[in-house]
This record gives sequence, C-alpha cells and structure tokens, in this order.
Amino acid sequence: MKEKEKIRKTKRSTSTIVLLFIIFELIFTTVTSPFMLYYGPFKNVKSTVVGAAMTTYTLQWLATSFISDKKINKIMSEQTVAVIAQDNSKGVNFGVNVKSKNDNSIERYDVTGKKFKGSLLVINDPTRLKVGYSNNLGKEGELTSDIAKDNNAIAAINGGGFTDKASESLQTGVGANPSGVIMSNGKIVYNGMKNENQKRQAVAITKSGKLLVGAYSIKEMKSIGVTEAVSFGPAMIVNGEKTITKGDGGWGIAPRTCIAQRKDGAILLLVIDGRELQSIGATLREAQDVLYDNGAYNATNLDGGSSSTLFYNDEVINNPCGKSGERTVPSIIYVEKR
Repeated sequence: MKEKEKIRKTKRSTSTIVLLFIIFELIFTTVTSPFMLYYGPFKNVKSTVVGAAMTTYTLQWLATSFISDKKINKIMSEQTVAVIAQDNSKGVNFGVNVKSKNDNSIERYDVTGKKFKGSLLVINDPTRLKVGYSNNLGKEGELTSDIAKDNNAIAAINGGGFTDKASESLQTGVGANPSGVIMSNGKIVYNGMKNENQKRQAVAITKSGKLLVGAYSIKEMKSIGVTEAVSFGPAMIVNGEKTITKGDGGWGIAPRTCIAQRKDGAILLLVIDGRELQSIGATLREAQDVLYDNGAYNATNLDGGSSSTLFYNDEVINNPCGKSGERTVPSIIYVEKR
C-alpha cells in the first residue's frame, strides 16, 4: 500500500516538473523570441517582419518596441523597388493594344502559394473599369461591397489609401480622408495634391482602357486622357519588367490587393487573403510574381491589409481580415455591368 502511494507521489511530482518546464519554456520563448528575431542571424525574416509591422498602424509596436527608428529605416531602405517609367513613346499606347472591347466576360481563378491563397479576376474589356467612392468623404468611408452595389457593379476591389489613423476605440482608420486624388468619370471628386504638377504614385485608367502605374501628376493624367484614378503604389511591373528583384519589396507579409493589365488590354484584379492560418499573406514580390506569371505587362499595388476585399456577383468572395469583416474605405475600383 505504501509502495503504491509512493509511486503515485512520484508520478505527481514528475507531472508537476514537466508542467513547470513547459511553462518555463513558453515564457522563455516569448521573452527571447523578439530579441532572436531582431538581433539574431535571420536577416530575411527580420526584414519581412519589420516591413509588415511598419506598414500596418496597429502593429508598428512589434518593431518600435525592440529596435531603434534608425535601424528600422535602414531595414526598410534595403528593400528596394526599382522606379521604371511607363513607355509612352507611341503616344498613349504604353505597350498595350486593347483587343476585346464590348466583351462582357469575366474569368475567375484561384491563386495559391506556399503560405497564401487568393482569387484572380480577368476582365477582358478594360473600358468597364471605373472608380467608385464613399458618399461621405471627409467624414467616413464605406464598405467596398456597399460602394459596389451603389454603382451596380458586378465586381470590385478596394482602391486607394487614406490618411486617418487608427483610434484607440476602433483600432483602425475609417477611410474618411483619402490620400492623393480620386477621379471618377473624368471628374476629380477629391484632390489632396498640392498642385497639378505634383507627382504621386497613381493607379489610373484612360478613356480607351489603358492602365497607368507609377508616379503621375494630375496635369499628366489629364493630358493622357485619364478618366478614373486613385493614389497608391508601388508599381510592381512596368513595360513587362519586374520592379522588385532584390528583397521582398519592403512591405512584409500581408493581405494584398493589386491591379494589372496584359498586353492585350485585359485587366487582372488580384486579392490575396492574409493574417489567418490557411493564408498568412504575401509579400509584394510574391504578388508581383503571381501577376507576372499571369501575363501582366503593367501592374501596381493597392491598399492591402484589413482593406483587401474582392466583391463579385453580389457577394464578397475573399476573407477580409478585419475583426468585423470588411473595412470601410474611401474608394474602390469596380467593373460595371453591361
């Protein structure tokens, strides 16, 4: 009897030691992991984490709590995106020849990578692309799906960025104040540019259906015949050439929204989910490579993270990573029904 009690006590003692060891390991790993990450030999991982943190308002503390602003700036500067000007040597051709006007078809494809999944829409007629925007600019944004429905759109993605920062109560911006410019149906509905000659990363579409990517001024866009535009970037493919060939683009791993155009004029709308177990997200370089492999000749990044939303056939078909689902935004790029 005493022998059995001794065995039970020994088992309890061993279990307690194992439990304490596991707790110690968890605490030790939690405390030391950030220092191993930021001060260890894992340069690529460090760059990716810093990039992801610094491009998301609510996660910047993950970098600023452990490393100096000087080191953060150095890490960010090492992730270069080449600046390539679009080729408009043949007027406003940009190397694109639109072949499928009045084509109402839309193709949908699943996109997968080692750590992400997403969806790709191919719109064969680029003249169907328009810019929609919140009815309450300056006060609050609206959901991508709501703006799309207001414009009777068959498909839509979130558009340009915004400058309002996360509040303690909301933990996210509301999309009230757009950054740069919003142009819709040939009219400037919002202008945050200093003057018509100031250049800013743009995502613009001409009346003939050509996609502009890279830095443009309002004056340049008007002269080229732009009717739809928002401000965001960076450009990832220009004139058929990748802009990110060193590093991952400097924006870390996150949900992505991108737009591109093939040489035949077809528009590619790409949304990659992120911040979930089945899809962590993608770097800019990975998004760039997906578009390139699908024939993109010009391509650029749009607002990602919690804003990334893909609307198609009256429903949101991706998984927005915001706590309440879709995030309110100031603008969208949509495909009109015909």
